[in-house]
Amino acid sequence: MTATVHVDLPGREYDIHIGPGFLDQAGKYVAAFGGRKHVCILTDETVAALHLAQLEAGLHAAGLTCAALALPAGEATKCWAQLETSVEWLLAQKVERGDVVIAFGGGVIGDLAGFAAAIMRRGVRFVQIPTTLLAQVDSSVGGKTGINSPHGKNLIGAFHQPSLVLADTVLLGTLAPRDFLAGYGEVVKYGLLGDAAFFDWLETQGPALAAGDMDARIRAVTRSCEMKADIVRRDEKENGDRALLNLGHTFGHALEAATGYSDRLLHGEGVAIGCALAFELSARLGLCSQEDPSRVRAHLRDMGMKVDIADIAGDLPDAAGLLALMGQDKKVLDGKLRFVLARGIGDAFMASDVPTDVVLGVLDDALAMRAAR
Repeated sequence: MTATVHVDLPGREYDIHIGPGFLDQAGKYVAAFGGRKHVCILTDETVAALHLAQLEAGLHAAGLTCAALALPAGEATKCWAQLETSVEWLLAQKVERGDVVIAFGGGVIGDLAGFAAAIMRRGVRFVQIPTTLLAQVDSSVGGKTGINSPHGKNLIGAFHQPSLVLADTVLLGTLAPRDFLAGYGEVVKYGLLGDAAFFDWLETQGPALAAGDMDARIRAVTRSCEMKADIVRRDEKENGDRALLNLGHTFGHALEAATGYSDRLLHGEGVAIGCALAFELSARLGLCSQEDPSRVRAHLRDMGMKVDIADIAGDLPDAAGLLALMGQDKKVLDGKLRFVLARGIGDAFMASDVPTDVVLGVLDDALAMRAAR
């Protein structure tokens, strides 16, 4: 069983191929682009140890040569220093505008390699081969590329669409359980923001998906990509509907910054906690029933995920400190925080007039629960 999702952007359209076996077929797809027969791969040390030989074999089988740069694994790699390292290595490889750069890894490598491709020679095409659930359902699709700043996450970047995405679901089997569940936070997000029936399905099939059911994994990745592709088609540069994809991210990015972008809190874990907080905020504003945030938390807890701020180890800022970190979020407009809120599961919308005292109340209560543990 495989699936293909088409991202319909005139002049920049591409396909997302989802299912088992696509890593072995990468050479066939890359060779079809034409141009030079030499391919450059940006990856990380963890992925390189597990999968790079298989990718190289697939490229060689299609008559291509390749070179690879393996960067340190982890969120800290999304920085100026590693971007410079990547660009200078690609230039040393004499990459031309008609060449293909492969981003082979999770969201960190996809974002960094995509940004390097965007700014080198004013734009080199690249192929995403995402190796994590989070990257397969979210960061590899849609053309957002970039790095982090001490001021906040993803504040430096560019829109640069890939030419192809190959989401080999077999690769998900090598993820540690925590990393898989972090990606699941982004999967749940899609149901919460716009497809209540998908969330219903996840409530029943989530455990099988986590346990390795291949058909369930393909369906989850496919539905997530379908939803993102449709939103990106309508709003590529995030001037409207695309902002809905940031459900949970305003809270989540602040929590990531507060934990130093470390393994104290993975991105998908921050998104999951952020989704629960966004629904709590929505309920307090009278937008949805109190049962909705309870249902969100119950499902995340059933999956063994982080659910609340109380689940984050180590010191955190107070509510005012977390609110200040939210002020660096990319969704700030005219100095005002914008949140993705919900009228119910599957019915999210953007709001820019959220009372600060209510946000602080949600954060204060979450931190108080944490202190009580």
